[in-house]
Amino acid sequence: MILESGLCCFGIIAAIAILAIIYLFTIYNRLVTLRNNIDKAWANIDVMLKQRYDLVPNLVQAVQGYMKHEKQVFEDIAALRASFMGAGGPAEKAKANDALSGALKTIFAVSENYPDLKASTNFLELQKQLTVLENQIADRREFYNDSVLLYNNRIKSVPDTIIASAFGFKEKEYFKAGEEEQKAVQVKMEEQPPAPQPTGPQPTTQVAKQEEPKPQSPKKQNPKTKPK
Repeated sequence: MILESGLCCFGIIAAIAILAIIYLFTIYNRLVTLRNNIDKAWANIDVMLKQRYDLVPNLVQAVQGYMKHEKQVFEDIAALRASFMGAGGPAEKAKANDALSGALKTIFAVSENYPDLKASTNFLELQKQLTVLENQIADRREFYNDSVLLYNNRIKSVPDTIIASAFGFKEKEYFKAGEEEQKAVQVKMEEQPPAPQPTGPQPTTQVAKQEEPKPQSPKKQNPKTKPK
């Protein structure tokens, strides 16, 4: 009887231990899946960032012939492009990406002052490609940050935090710049001198008043003369 009770207790303990191990493995696999989703989402963003990076020199070459006097623009673009390539993790790349986006938007805004540039098929095609990539990056950014939020919350919650600490699951960076770094980046444009205003008194044109026609009085009819 005592032996049977001992075996029953051992069986219950063994069953509980097996269930606990299965549950811990489930948590581990779930954390791995979340981490892999983040890595995959970041890989997609990184590919699009590099595609846009490769299009920037083509855009500069397309507009240089029209914006010859605005050298500061191209110097700023080159500096932002270099800082983007030197960025490390998602947070640094987000900062560089936002700065480069601001510079490109400035280029597109200033292009309105150059009708010949706006009529260039090459420029319009590059503008379209860069805009499409920018929208795609924005969509992927939202998905990536949502995945990071879910993962970071998991590794800080009990009991997931126990498995995360034991197996080295680290917190992931968001793909967004800090508050100070989110300030709009302005590219300095060389202002064109305003058109000269004419000096001296200006001739005034007087508009002659048109007299309203006076109503004509009806003509009096001569009375018929009687024959003598």
